[in-house]
Amino acid sequence: MGIKRSLVLLFSSYGCLLLAQEKSIDTIYVFDNQMNRVKLFHPVNTISAEEVDRNSTNLSELLRFQSQVYIKENGRGAVSSPAFRGTSAQQTAFVWNGININSNFLGQGDINNIPLFGYDQIGIKAGGGSVVYGSGAIGGSIHLNNILDFNKGFHGSVFSEVASFNTFNNFVKGSYSNEKFSFKASGNYSVSQNDYEVSDLDYINRNGNYYNTTFNVGASYKITDDHKISWQSQFFDSSQHYPVFEETATKTKYKTQSIRSLIAWDWNAIKFSNAFKAAYTEENFQYFGALDLPKSSGGTGKNYILKNDFNYFLNSKWNINLIGEFQVNKGEGYKSGISDVSRNVGSVSGLLRYFATKNLRFEGGFKKDFVENVTSPVMYSFSGKWNTSHWYNLGLNFSKNFRYPSFNDIYYEPGGNKDLRPEISTQVDMNNEFKIGSFKLNVTPYYMNITDLIVWLPTANGYWQAFNVNKAESYGLESHLSFYQQFGKHRIKATAGYYYARSIDKETQKQRPYIPMHRGMAGIDYEYGFFRFFAQGLINGLTYTTSDEERKTAIDPYFILNAGISATISKKYTLGFKVNNVTDTYYKTVSFYPLPKRNYSVYAAINF
Repeated sequence: MGIKRSLVLLFSSYGCLLLAQEKSIDTIYVFDNQMNRVKLFHPVNTISAEEVDRNSTNLSELLRFQSQVYIKENGRGAVSSPAFRGTSAQQTAFVWNGININSNFLGQGDINNIPLFGYDQIGIKAGGGSVVYGSGAIGGSIHLNNILDFNKGFHGSVFSEVASFNTFNNFVKGSYSNEKFSFKASGNYSVSQNDYEVSDLDYINRNGNYYNTTFNVGASYKITDDHKISWQSQFFDSSQHYPVFEETATKTKYKTQSIRSLIAWDWNAIKFSNAFKAAYTEENFQYFGALDLPKSSGGTGKNYILKNDFNYFLNSKWNINLIGEFQVNKGEGYKSGISDVSRNVGSVSGLLRYFATKNLRFEGGFKKDFVENVTSPVMYSFSGKWNTSHWYNLGLNFSKNFRYPSFNDIYYEPGGNKDLRPEISTQVDMNNEFKIGSFKLNVTPYYMNITDLIVWLPTANGYWQAFNVNKAESYGLESHLSFYQQFGKHRIKATAGYYYARSIDKETQKQRPYIPMHRGMAGIDYEYGFFRFFAQGLINGLTYTTSDEERKTAIDPYFILNAGISATISKKYTLGFKVNNVTDTYYKTVSFYPLPKRNYSVYAAINF
């Protein structure tokens, strides 16, 4: 345990300033330093590294069964995109250790080309967050965070899984830390033939094989008690073959490689803290129109990022937070008309927090982006949290958010449009949290208005082009019920959620495609001594696939159930067995591409 002489500046669970005298503390370093402040005002669903093992196929499966995010996947392991609250993938921000990592070209993240393993926690935040997390944080944000702790000595773990369709997942992680230094590294390799069959359609997932490799490494060093430098990097390599419907059809594939690296310097004094980050991210991708031919198209995107986060306490009630960021975004395409483009992006954000009492706090924020060749508006946000009693808390959030056009939207040939305006949204939600005994219930109604939607439409010239045309609104309800209880050696954790999303095109008053109005999920985790059992269910309502709500092409409702058991010996050795899609249900999230029916996996884990 480390002994720190000096006053320690912390946010408490009530958001107040704690001035602690000399005390014994365990120190951890979280790369996304804003996340603890976000949690003071917004519900954040956090998935721990241990919970990842339940849905270890890919990030799509994990989010589908353990969050409120709707996942649209073109077959298992293929192109996959998320949607919050009736929005789109472009209106979802992926944030890696506090850095927005949406693609320069597409303006979104392909979930199955983002690693599943190697994070210490995954956070899911619904609702707008552009003031803090930038372009694309309209419907919500997905946070992939790494943590480095101190005074923990050496720890290691190995996870290995064998699953249906010749699927193999292997993950190894090691860490070492003392009072001044912390180091962590991990690696993952996943590969699958992925040739599942769906008899309902006489379908075989031909040419669906994939593999991906990930390496994560991080380190932190305390220069003094007040100054710390840290480093985190991720290297990812992936290959996806795209399914074909006939054995004689031309087989295609997509390959991608990404690099993410950041260096951080943190300065924590008595009344202020400052976090400075310098980051570099790179994405490379190649599409092959035929497996045995050279690439048909591709591109390379590079981002150089500087970000400074200054936080100052005027006193125990008032807190000022200033964030400045500058990026250079570069892109070079291959056979896409994007020859060599570069864009400078800067932003200034300010947040003022007021802790009126132990149970009442407010936050107001603004942000101005300066995007080269794009006119961007001033964003703002307001949040309030009132813990009215021991059984009821009330939260209110109002914000203006945006997404500026991607490189493809502007420069792709043919079809790019240099006159595009950013997408703008205004939204409000109200979080109601009830606590009764071992139960906790969150009920959040919301409303969102979106203008200047960027859509690609067919033209008279025979190609598709990007336009600002649609206006949309989305309103609905998110609810989540959780229960936890321990009886001697018995531990029970249960969750359930219901999500209603009405997302309409204002011109047609029709539900937007691939937005189910009704969804629900539930899960139970039971543990007794060395034995553990879990089950998780997902229900998805009718989903239209066209803008005119055509019933015959819609995706029918479905229910999926997964279950698994495991045993842990000496708190070190775990052996588990899982059954996915226990009910052998035929289902799909995208027309023509069904997902697997009943399948199995066996896994082993060692912690030392």
